[in-house]
Amino acid sequence: MTTALITGSTAGIGAAFARRLAADGHDLVLVARDTKRLREQATELHDRHGIEAEVLTADLAADAGIEAVAARLGDRRRPVDLLVNNAGFGNKGRYLEVSLADELRMLKVHCEAVLRLTSAATEAMRDRGRGGVVNVASVAAFVPRGTYGASKAWVVQFTQGVARDLGGSGVRLMALCPGFVRTEFHERAGMGTDNIPGWMWLDADKVVATALHDLARGRTLSIPDPRYKALMGAAKLVPRGMLGGLSSRTGRKYGPQ
Repeated sequence: MTTALITGSTAGIGAAFARRLAADGHDLVLVARDTKRLREQATELHDRHGIEAEVLTADLAADAGIEAVAARLGDRRRPVDLLVNNAGFGNKGRYLEVSLADELRMLKVHCEAVLRLTSAATEAMRDRGRGGVVNVASVAAFVPRGTYGASKAWVVQFTQGVARDLGGSGVRLMALCPGFVRTEFHERAGMGTDNIPGWMWLDADKVVATALHDLARGRTLSIPDPRYKALMGAAKLVPRGMLGGLSSRTGRKYGPQ
């Protein structure tokens, strides 16, 4: 039986990964900031699927939180076979409307934590000759759209670069780039969702199923829906300046900075 560690496991895509992996028989290390929710989630998954679910409370916007999770990933006595870097959030407001402290906090979670946790996990995985990492990014990575999109673009480039560097080691890495998914993401950021067209929404469980399928096939990038694949393909054909204007207007209407 293998073990998967999931950050941001108590809601949204992270919770969907936890449900699917538990149903497939994987033991879990569940990571989030809310101990009560983590314990409830662990108990539910254990009772339903008979797997072992370990709870690790950590705030990935703080060094102590990152260090605690990195230490667990590097524990050779209790190996982690799959890391899902899912923790993340958005800030409401345009650039310069969001405080620098909040921008830096986002970069710490989206970039520094992903770098440090991926490094801790893959070092141990490379020594064992097997393992996988899924870094959750966004289709926002492919359009010029503020700090959020920039941080997710970093996740994509970092993940694909590391995947090449570790080619042949038995360790697989993949960036997952969904569009709008029905989670707590927008509510936590104080963003309304009533104006987002119904066709743009994705189901978290389907996103996870596609992601795991793509990881098994050795892909380094997963855009888990034909509609968004078509949109991203079309975006490549639009001049960069025009794309920036379109993404800016769309981002103000629908998404985070």
